[in-house]
Amino acid sequence: QVQLVESGGGLVQAGGSLRLSCAASGRTFSSYSMGWFRQAPGKEREFVASISWRGGATFYADSVKGRFTISRDNAKNTVFLQMHSQKPEDTAVYYCAGHPFSDVRVTVRQYNYWGQGTKVTVSS
Repeated sequence: QVQLVESGGGLVQAGGSLRLSCAASGRTFSSYSMGWFRQAPGKEREFVASISWRGGATFYADSVKGRFTISRDNAKNTVFLQMHSQKPEDTAVYYCAGHPFSDVRVTVRQYNYWGQGTKVTVSS
């Protein structure tokens, strides 16, 4: 079992930056590939970014490519999402998720563990 706790959400103006963190506890963090998803009001949860268990591979949704960066620190059991040049359409609850395989994955059902989410609001 892996427990995930997100932090770092908040209110930011368009064009601004935020860094989200996801702290993991439980089994060996480095044995899990991680992802970030988001869910805006009235919409389905969507993929944002993922990183393999050693950090050697990353993958991004087209909507955030070039603006967001996913990274991880296995020594600190933490995965990050650095967000730059934020847009109002980035407003959502952001979720951290994990799965016990080495590759990067992009669908909700491929992830076994989820955090409770952290809210990000981008004002125009």
